[in-house]
Amino acid sequence: MFPLNQWYVAGFAWELHEQPLARVLLNQPVVMFSTSDGGVAALEDRCCHRAVPLSCGTLEDGGIRCGYHGLKFAASGQCIEVPGQVKIPGKAKVRAYPAQIRNQVIWIWFGRDADAQPDCAPPEVPAHEDPRYTWKGGAFHYQAPYQLIHDNLLDLSHVGYLHGRTIGGNAKVHMEAPTIVTQDGDKVRVVRWMKNSQPPATYAAAWPFKGRIDRWQEIDFHLTYLQIFTGAVEPDTDALDDPQRGGFHMRGFHGITPETDTTTHYFWTMASSEHPEQPGNADIVYRQTEQTFEEDRVLIERQYNNIQRYGGGPMVDIHVDAGANRARRIVAAHVAAQTAATAE
Repeated sequence: MFPLNQWYVAGFAWELHEQPLARVLLNQPVVMFSTSDGGVAALEDRCCHRAVPLSCGTLEDGGIRCGYHGLKFAASGQCIEVPGQVKIPGKAKVRAYPAQIRNQVIWIWFGRDADAQPDCAPPEVPAHEDPRYTWKGGAFHYQAPYQLIHDNLLDLSHVGYLHGRTIGGNAKVHMEAPTIVTQDGDKVRVVRWMKNSQPPATYAAAWPFKGRIDRWQEIDFHLTYLQIFTGAVEPDTDALDDPQRGGFHMRGFHGITPETDTTTHYFWTMASSEHPEQPGNADIVYRQTEQTFEEDRVLIERQYNNIQRYGGGPMVDIHVDAGANRARRIVAAHVAAQTAATAE
């Protein structure tokens, strides 16, 4: 069901406190905790003694102690202490997942084999380290499969209809916006321009636009996450294809991680620029982004319920589906290759 040998988002660094952090990711129960060097450890959430979740235990000196009989496990998954027993059984260990923190994002590597190691570094989120931006983030839990969220993010033509109170705008302009869809290996890029359009509520609240705006949307899909760059400038000022263009910027990070076959973790951040005449807009952007994403969650869960009700009947594609369809083909190719490799 899921592409493997990939880095998946498991949460954020600020979630690691003095208690274990437990999540189900790709159908795998995982427990995470901070290591003594400021990193993160990720273990299967099951003590090898009597199968009690390790997340029911406590953290001690960079390790985790089972809350049932006190076996202590290191970040490597190896048991390093059995209370009342000097010799530690050689088989006393649990699966450890490669995990790293980068730009405040927790990434876990899910390989095709239990002992598979990463062949690359975790993805970077440049906006989190860019002094031009202030950013915040959060998480949603979806009662829906992850690819429906991919579909939603790769097709921003819907924002004029669903998000009229925040990032929307004129629905007709959105549906008719010139759109370019390209693909480079496993990456899909969707670029949309809406010149001379009315600024939506979020833009007007965060930036002192004088009237109409030239607006852009750039969506970059990767197998396990998306980065979306949206924003606007005053009409006929900066070119919309200029990487150094100014104006109002919103850089969104979207970590779409399956929990199970039918439920999903959605980890997100939004980084925004601010105008000297209208500073301190980060809270406004964050609140309205959170509202926008909650609207998406409600609709997508209803969509999934309807798909189940009607038995997954055929759906008709229209012009706005090009990016989402390419992404689905990429995921399907990975899953098919994994299935074939397993059968050999």
